[in-house]
Amino acid sequence: MRALVFNKKLQYTNQYPDPQPGPGEVLIAVKLASICATDLEIARGYMAFSGVLGHEFVGTVAKGPQAWKNKRVVAEINCVCGKCRMCQQGLANHCQRRTVLGIDGRDGVFADLVAVPERNLYEVPQTVSDEQAVFVEPLAAAFQVIKQCPIEKRQRAVVVGSGRLGLLVAQVLKTTGCKLEVVGRNQLTLDFCEKKGIQTRHIADMIPRPEHDVVVECSGSSEGFELAMKLTRPRGTLVLKSTHAGAAPLNLSPLVVNEINLVGSRCGPFSEAINALARREIDVESMISRQLSLDRAVEAMAMAEDAGYVKILLKVGA
Repeated sequence: MRALVFNKKLQYTNQYPDPQPGPGEVLIAVKLASICATDLEIARGYMAFSGVLGHEFVGTVAKGPQAWKNKRVVAEINCVCGKCRMCQQGLANHCQRRTVLGIDGRDGVFADLVAVPERNLYEVPQTVSDEQAVFVEPLAAAFQVIKQCPIEKRQRAVVVGSGRLGLLVAQVLKTTGCKLEVVGRNQLTLDFCEKKGIQTRHIADMIPRPEHDVVVECSGSSEGFELAMKLTRPRGTLVLKSTHAGAAPLNLSPLVVNEINLVGSRCGPFSEAINALARREIDVESMISRQLSLDRAVEAMAMAEDAGYVKILLKVGA
């Protein structure tokens, strides 16, 4: 099959072995996939991953139980054992034996076919287009912010970083009615927020003041983290949403001095994301900059690094 593979370097191939579904797994024909910041970080060495990249997708069940056959689906990216202590405590996303699509120990979705556990599947309703459905995974991650840290209308919140994830987080936080601001350096994405009625500020114009109840760090940079700490009020909450390759020196003393609550946040509720898309509460289609065919995947990855584009999609199947 065709696939975008990372093994110390990116390589497109049309001779990658087809996946063989294991017990309880289904085979999905990928229709549309999406490049995110994690994919770019993996290509820089994050997680020391090798294999097929990608985890944001929509596809059709090609092989599996009859009830799922030909259904249009998205899938949770964490493939779990269901038996370990974390799974038994309802924390399956932190399964001690998990593999993760295109990130850790399991081939991803930048390919014609992908195998995933049946229990990971969510059917996509007819009211949600492929172009919307491909955003379900990152939008679910954005909803996880307000699941872990409920935000009230009276509170002040700021999103640091106006990249792909930052735009989704900002739109989700806007639904709470809180006083919201997005801080970033890309005027293209800041303008996107302004069109959605979200106040923005360029990072160059910032005079950081510790006045925000909730700060969500989406830049994935040490500079963004330091700014986020400066924006969080004493005993406020700082939510970290980004991962990146490598390490950076950080002064963590402000966390202690200001007694800031630090929250790591990763994957989130697919059902909430699908429902929000079906109700058209979140605009994802305006974030799509280009759609390229899978055989141009290496070019698409380079394009995704360019600040002149927001979201790059890969057209895989019919």
